[in-house]
Amino acid sequence: MDDAVSTVVSATADAKIGDEAITVDAAEIAKGLGVEAHAVPELMRHGAITGRCEQGIDADAGRHRLTFFYKGRRLRLIVDDMGRIVSRSAIDFGTRPLPERLRRTGA
Repeated sequence: MDDAVSTVVSATADAKIGDEAITVDAAEIAKGLGVEAHAVPELMRHGAITGRCEQGIDADAGRHRLTFFYKGRRLRLIVDDMGRIVSRSAIDFGTRPLPERLRRTGA
């Protein structure tokens, strides 16, 4: 996977792939990070929720890996070129900080 387009939050089904951004439903992010959907945009604006977007290459071509971080939590969504979420995973370390190795690309 290679760094690619940015991620935008809105109220859409699954995800919407654009030329410059991938739009993800705030409820999907909220569910994975354990916050209220209405709080997601503000938490992102203030840098409390951060994210990374990677575009698949070689065997992963046509997919995007979207990773969101909030406190001790990480949400990872794999999205195909049609915008369908084909995989989701979440890790919650509770009050412990998320290990730095889980913030790295490909981890």
